[in-house]
Amino acid sequence: MKTISCIEEAKAVFRAAPFLSRIHCEREYREALEMIDQLIDDFDNNTALIERLTDSIEEWENSTEEFTEFNAGVQSQDAIDLLKLLMEQHGLGVADLPEIGSKSLVSKILNRKGRDLTRRHIEALSRRFGVSPALFFQPLNPGFRKP
Repeated sequence: MKTISCIEEAKAVFRAAPFLSRIHCEREYREALEMIDQLIDDFDNNTALIERLTDSIEEWENSTEEFTEFNAGVQSQDAIDLLKLLMEQHGLGVADLPEIGSKSLVSKILNRKGRDLTRRHIEALSRRFGVSPALFFQPLNPGFRKP
């Protein structure tokens, strides 16, 4: 009998919030985002629901036309673009990256003038900015070469 009760409760939940299984329109997308905002305050007790919602949101964002241009832009980013973004966020210039080397070298790397980030650079930059080195090691990443 407990199984039947669980099934009925689950059906009621999905009728009330159909975006838990799949987002079908912009309104459901906004509702899913609003629900995430509410649940995140008590993340530990809402982890399963948050994970379900983020899967649904990600599927919507990866498939809807609204995000096509954005997704294409993100996929075309490489390690140099990431470094430029980090520099912008932290208000840094070419003289502010001793992890890479001289201003001249940093400039050549940022302008893609025959120099690339090395593994050593990426490890040092990851430590400095507190990001995973994996962000720099994307497939088909033209901004990376092995030392």
